[in-house]
Amino acid sequence: MKVTIDIECTPEEARTFLGLPDVQPMQRALLDQLQDRMSKNLAKMDPESMLRTWLPAGMQNLEQIQRFFWNQVSGAMRSASSSSSSRNTGEDGDSSGNSK
Repeated sequence: MKVTIDIECTPEEARTFLGLPDVQPMQRALLDQLQDRMSKNLAKMDPESMLRTWLPAGMQNLEQIQRFFWNQVSGAMRSASSSSSSRNTGEDGDSSGNSK
């Protein structure tokens, strides 16, 4: 023989009926404390320090890598522009490129 009983009740009603403690006030208090702590800590942290915390140590040197890259690119561009200007002026400084 098989008996099935369906009970319709809310979680609060089930807790009360079974004699379980009501933990909602404690959960609410803990969540409020957690929210206060998180908002205080987030207010202290600026975006740069947050990135330092979240990124691995190798990524913290990204600014140095970018600086090195741009120095290399700008140096190559300066040397290319100076060599092209010396080719345009010719040997004796004639801008037409014809040597006398």
